[in-house]
Amino acid sequence: SNAGRVADIHHLLPESGLHIVAEHFQKVDHQLLAPPEATLETIRTVHSHVQALSQCRRFVRAAGLKPVVHADTAGAAAEVAGRGDPTEAAIASRLAGEIYGLQILKSDIQDAPHNVTRFLVMAADPIHPDPDDGPVVTTFVFRVRSVPAALYKALGGFATNGVNLTKLESYILDGRFTVAQFYADIEGHPDHRMVRLALEELSFFSREVRILGVYPAHPFRRTPADPEGQGEG
Repeated sequence: SNAGRVADIHHLLPESGLHIVAEHFQKVDHQLLAPPEATLETIRTVHSHVQALSQCRRFVRAAGLKPVVHADTAGAAAEVAGRGDPTEAAIASRLAGEIYGLQILKSDIQDAPHNVTRFLVMAADPIHPDPDDGPVVTTFVFRVRSVPAALYKALGGFATNGVNLTKLESYILDGRFTVAQFYADIEGHPDHRMVRLALEELSFFSREVRILGVYPAHPFRRTPADPEGQGEG
């Protein structure tokens, strides 16, 4: 989403033993929920997941509310409903409001009206999509060798072979700044000649390359970019 990826997800994915088999893009719509007695004037704190709070940062600041982080948005709504304190509100979905009997004090408070969250669908067994049956995404992690310009050289094959790299993120392993792992998404199937050549070059300059999944690209990827920005997490 426009608040970035969910923390720690890239640490969990490679060690989960699962494979990515699909992706889903979900439009983000956040509501300000509160007990029936509350008003915009009575609330002082707002409870939600850190991602939702980040996605509604402008509203939270403008309203002068104190953010309180929870494990998830629905859980925050449940706790606010349970206490029934008119000084507390939650940022969550309309469905959460209906389930827990909370009123919507303000609708669609997210900063970016066209923001989306990208979800990955995991399974115990990988899938093997036909390389010629529509757009495909390949997701992998890799560690480069400890040599000068290693990352530049490792990624050079994607440029020279015309393979589109749509996502690249680095994160530190075990708290050591000398060991970094990279997470990447590319357009294309490993059976495509250009992708195969790019991955071979990546492997040559890397200590390890591990493919996490090869799966059909979601139709949202073909949606023209909105000028206000659409993110993924």
